[in-house]
Amino acid sequence: MEQKRYFTLQEADRQIPWLSEQVQLIAAARADLASVRRELEAIVRQSRGNGHSGLDQELTVKRRETEALVDRLAQLTQGVDDRGIILRDPDRGLVDFPSLLEGREVCLCWLVGEERIGFWHELDTGFAGRQAL
Repeated sequence: MEQKRYFTLQEADRQIPWLSEQVQLIAAARADLASVRRELEAIVRQSRGNGHSGLDQELTVKRRETEALVDRLAQLTQGVDDRGIILRDPDRGLVDFPSLLEGREVCLCWLVGEERIGFWHELDTGFAGRQAL
């Protein structure tokens, strides 16, 4: 079993430039995926209405685009996870870094747009329990 990684404040802060870029890439991939899925749903609805005429190729292309975006999103989120960082809310850019404070597990909390980590919270309180460092 893999041991959980704990970040010091300095270690977590050093991750922010890389993490900021990754969160932006994840947000863009999620937006692209939502758009392609809407297009795919529209094609499916259209094909039901006209007996599939001429839409098979479009369906295939959109399904491949969807699969590629799902794979890209999985790679990006796995890259964050592989560093021991927890992506809590990709839409908001909310991230936690497991840490130790006075001998207990807590999370250092970062939100996209913040220059550095300035907050932490207990494991059971989440964002609502954010406290300034």
